[in-house]
Amino acid sequence: MSDKRPEQKEPPEEFDGGPSEFQLPVPSVSVVGGHPDASAENPFEDMPELEDLDTGADPDADPSLELRRILGMFATGVTIITTEVGGQVHGMTANAFMSVSLKPPLVVVGVDRRSKMHRMLHVGRSYGVNVLSEDQGGLSDRFAGRPKAAGPDPTFELIRATPLIEGAIAHLVARVEKTYWGGDHALFLGRVEHARWGTGQPLLFHQGRYQGLLSTEPPPSPSGHLLEALRAVGTERTFSEGEVVISEGEQAQELFVILAGTARVERGGRMLQRHADSGLLGEGAVLEGHLRRASVVADTNLRCAVVSREALKEALGNDSEATWAMIEFLAGRLGE
Repeated sequence: MSDKRPEQKEPPEEFDGGPSEFQLPVPSVSVVGGHPDASAENPFEDMPELEDLDTGADPDADPSLELRRILGMFATGVTIITTEVGGQVHGMTANAFMSVSLKPPLVVVGVDRRSKMHRMLHVGRSYGVNVLSEDQGGLSDRFAGRPKAAGPDPTFELIRATPLIEGAIAHLVARVEKTYWGGDHALFLGRVEHARWGTGQPLLFHQGRYQGLLSTEPPPSPSGHLLEALRAVGTERTFSEGEVVISEGEQAQELFVILAGTARVERGGRMLQRHADSGLLGEGAVLEGHLRRASVVADTNLRCAVVSREALKEALGNDSEATWAMIEFLAGRLGE
């Protein structure tokens, strides 16, 4: 059962306040009754607070902000936690999620105690865990309370009366077994009742920014003959460290052969790959005549041979060996 592009409704009055989250209506399904349990109780009420948090920062710096920056060095995946209450899908973006046990299958998610989601989850209620793919940053922003984020409306599939977001690379449905106090968050321990995975690369979060997996495999290198043919028709150009070589979305007019230095490929602000000496940059969009799908930034001072689209046609048209070498190179790229 799926709900395609549902209309958004105002959240129930009793859920006003707290961090912004996202709600959508779904067809009526049964809801387990009950009330939030003792997750709001503090078992450490008698524990004295530390007077100072040593973060090694300026004494005048806000220790909470410094701790947030430090914890942000730990890269995580990004999930959206979903549940259904009163005929509405309710979801929130969360990276405080982890597996706990395989036997029995247990997971845990940390939820801000000021949030609407905290008031919805309790022992016996189910929640969905949707592991986002690298192209779902817009959905993450939307469920984090930024409804103007770009991207299509989410669609849902109901599994065990729990809404799951279509297009995520993994889904779980877990029923809350226990809740635990965790300072300004509550921890919801769930027994997994449904799990499945798909294909794709995960969306990552690091230092307050979305990231993608960086390939550890070096990109394929063109043959020596192809490089010589391209250098012969290219014009040398230099770029300073940090300078943009190619901008995502621009019309492709030329490719670049790296003569010295390194460059990184980025898409949507996330680094995808690094290229070094003898690497080719931007050849795909030039051959196709399309807009650039990624940006390239000089990692170091960079020296390149710049080959225009017209010069490339001439070089390949007059040299069958270079043409075949380009075909082999592109085939290797497709196989990555």
